[in-house]
Amino acid sequence: MSVRGAQPPGERIQKVLAQAGLASRREAEAWIEAGRVTVNGERATLGQRVQGRDELRVDGRVVRRSRDASRLGASATVFLCHRSPGESLREELIPRLPRRTGRRFLAVSPMPEIDGGLELVTTDGALAERLQRRVREWSSGFRVRVRGELPPIALEGISQGELDDGRKLVVSEVAGSDEEQGGANRWYRIETVGASGKDVRRLVERQGALVSRVMRVSLGPLALTRDMNRGQFRALEEPEAAALGAAGGAAPRATARRTRGR
Repeated sequence: MSVRGAQPPGERIQKVLAQAGLASRREAEAWIEAGRVTVNGERATLGQRVQGRDELRVDGRVVRRSRDASRLGASATVFLCHRSPGESLREELIPRLPRRTGRRFLAVSPMPEIDGGLELVTTDGALAERLQRRVREWSSGFRVRVRGELPPIALEGISQGELDDGRKLVVSEVAGSDEEQGGANRWYRIETVGASGKDVRRLVERQGALVSRVMRVSLGPLALTRDMNRGQFRALEEPEAAALGAAGGAAPRATARRTRGR
């Protein structure tokens, strides 16, 4: 007797490819439709399910899967990076990260290349996709450098969070930076919920300010520390992985050994 609504065994191919860190689910679906994916020597179909003993290949190469593909993030490696402004995340920073053969890194809510600061990347496509959906619920901190000093009316305008496209950001803090100021530029701290780096730049520029740099210093439960210089990166440690899992609904595996770039 069959159970109504019971799912067939196995995982959908696009999910398996995402968990293997090879692509996002959308990209995997495009690969399947293009005929690049096979299961046991036969061309795969969109939505097809595979089990542990099935041989899955992409462009003729065997896909290495984790022993427990159903547990999200079990084989993930997540890195916290301090990207320098103007440094290409894809072409300069990510190629320096240690990786397993055949895996690639996916970024969660990356900053615009002109700006920089905290970047979060992972080899687990499913984890990246889930975190990307949740990032709009997280509080993030930014340091913004502008030309000259912002008058009180501009600070009040920023705190209102209104953008030209009609959206309204939730801004919890706007204040001058505690660090020493010098020259004609001034740094300001902005704390907001769910904003991207592009959103923050547009928010400040809407007040007539000339923005020269936006640096993200925190993203949800993660934050840059003073000992982490620009261009450096490290794998998440246990407390950070646990906090990220609680914020994103998945628990990525932490790496105890600290890794530094440059």
